[in-house]
Amino acid sequence: MAEIVFGRQFHKYYNQRIYPSPKLTNRFNERLKIFCKNSAHPVLNDHPLHSKLSGCRSFSITKDIRVIYQIIDDNPVRFLNVGTHNQVYGK
Repeated sequence: MAEIVFGRQFHKYYNQRIYPSPKLTNRFNERLKIFCKNSAHPVLNDHPLHSKLSGCRSFSITKDIRVIYQIIDDNPVRFLNVGTHNQVYGK
């Protein structure tokens, strides 16, 4: 099971982008449980990132909502950002 540490900005992004929607909050919690049990589960669509986010990984909450994270020495995992594809990748 992965130990999760939340980056300084993650709570801010979560409170702005996810928490106002009960549906997104529930989906986030469901996917978080899956991630903690098996980060390679296919429903998460977990993958490494490139370019300016090289060294980070991403997994899906919904088709458009992503969590950006880093693995720190194999464990723990630091969540950095959450939001729509455009919000987290800056496009």
